[in-house]
Amino acid sequence: MSLMFLSWYLGVAFAMFCGSSWPQTHSALVPENEVPLRPTSWLPEGKIISITLPKGRTRRLYFTLKKKTPGMSVTVSPCDLPIEWSLAARTLKDKPLKSELQWSTKKSMPEVWWQGPGTEQKMHSFTGNAVDTYEGPSYPYTSIYIVRLRSKQQNTRATVYLHEGLGPSGAFPVLPADLQVHTLGVGMTSVTLSWAPSTSIISHPHTQESYDYCVLVNSQKNYPSLCVARESMRKDENQKKDMKKKNRRVTAWPILKEWWWQQWDSYPEPKSLPLSLDDEYADLQCMCKGTENVCTVSELLPDTQYYFDVFVIDKLNRTSMAYKGTFAHTHEEARTAITTLREGELRWVTFKDQGSNSKQLFSFRPRGLQQSGLLTLQSCGRAEKIRVTVSSKGQVLTSQAVGGDLAHIWLQGSPSYLIHLEREGTGHLSSSTDLALPGGLMASVKMQTTSAYHRRGVPSLPSTLQIKSFNRLRGCNSVTLAWMGTEERSLYCVYRRKLENREAEVGGMSDLTTPCLGPESRSDTERVLCKYFQELNPRRAVTTSEIGGLEPGMVYVFDVYLMRRWGIPIKYASKMVKTRKEC
Repeated sequence: MSLMFLSWYLGVAFAMFCGSSWPQTHSALVPENEVPLRPTSWLPEGKIISITLPKGRTRRLYFTLKKKTPGMSVTVSPCDLPIEWSLAARTLKDKPLKSELQWSTKKSMPEVWWQGPGTEQKMHSFTGNAVDTYEGPSYPYTSIYIVRLRSKQQNTRATVYLHEGLGPSGAFPVLPADLQVHTLGVGMTSVTLSWAPSTSIISHPHTQESYDYCVLVNSQKNYPSLCVARESMRKDENQKKDMKKKNRRVTAWPILKEWWWQQWDSYPEPKSLPLSLDDEYADLQCMCKGTENVCTVSELLPDTQYYFDVFVIDKLNRTSMAYKGTFAHTHEEARTAITTLREGELRWVTFKDQGSNSKQLFSFRPRGLQQSGLLTLQSCGRAEKIRVTVSSKGQVLTSQAVGGDLAHIWLQGSPSYLIHLEREGTGHLSSSTDLALPGGLMASVKMQTTSAYHRRGVPSLPSTLQIKSFNRLRGCNSVTLAWMGTEERSLYCVYRRKLENREAEVGGMSDLTTPCLGPESRSDTERVLCKYFQELNPRRAVTTSEIGGLEPGMVYVFDVYLMRRWGIPIKYASKMVKTRKEC
């Protein structure tokens, strides 16, 4: 027994003094039927290792370097949460005590050899959730290197990669000096981005097919790594499923399972690689578009802030590096201007085209405590209809089509109204249907809003808008006209226009037949009389007027307008009458 112990002791001492690098396993120090108190985690070179980090517990990874290794690099990639990690070099001063060697079969290799007297020098430390790399020379008298990782917030994981030698390892894409993602243009539903090309792609053009740029778009924040973005989005999905999982039966040993996971951390088995990059990142809202460093992200929402991250991905090694992300606010939609209507204002509404100007908005605020008003509209097109929609406080009060007949809309009960006018059937109509008014104005609809202080409804209208002439009362210098009035006291004005012989032959009153034209479009010299009329019995509300001062044998066009305090004037149908040539 003593001979076996002496041989084991000499073997260990020989390894300490003759070898400058430690073996990658400690199985020779521990019999197969005994388990060390704390398993030793070795960090292999050239292999990406995934490690779990329980909350508040420091995880240690150990590694040694080969002889005459000039330098090294250690890359740590946190996932989802910020972590603390550091790199230290420890050099053994004295040999382990004899008492420690007697219990070495129950302790792991680092506990026996490197927790004794020695010096430890801190080489690097970092805190955050971004990918961090330490690059530097090796320590000539170092016995072992220690990587410490710790998560303070909650359980998470990270990947660690060790590279021996100077220069880039080749396992991760190399970013350029300019890490910022730049915004070239911002639109209403799209944003154009650009970034400096990756050094890996520029230095090795023949390997461009091994790399991809992926653009990640989200409305929450920028992500420092692809793993952080993926975990964040998976958490959002898991939160939606939590309510369903609560209804399921709970495992009978949750505490035991948690304890086992914290005590025995093992590297997860590598998952099978996806067939394509799109399959691997299908859970992310990102676009992987080869090695082009200009990208236009489309199908965005207007007036919304988006965050953009760009990752360069090594498809062979399944690694990625992140540029410094940016954000942009898309432009808001072009809103139709709202025009305020004044009290009693007569407005000609024009639709200049069939596209963006096919809708117009107006607002009206009635006067008085009763908050009531009258909206009067009339389409100027012969076969065109205008859709008018009145709303208040986001609720639609009425919606109807307005044609050549006068339309009255009673406004009552709201302090303000939004009037929305839209040309119906814009795909089949053109601006040529608009009425040409004096001064070259093209009008589509005529509108007026008036506050009604003491009214309880819309004004009454004549039973018919036809004008009648009496052949028996038609002379060489005068004619007699009759038209229906209303029970309300109103002013009626008669206009006349003499037609030349050529105009009379072709029926030259086509320019006056539109119901939209009112007294404001007529010359004062054409007005022959104005009179007030009122009849309480609507059936007997007929008024007549004799129009004199005419020339014999001439054709005249007569128009009657009902001038009201409420709403726009009402035009009767034009009447063409020819005076007698001989009397």
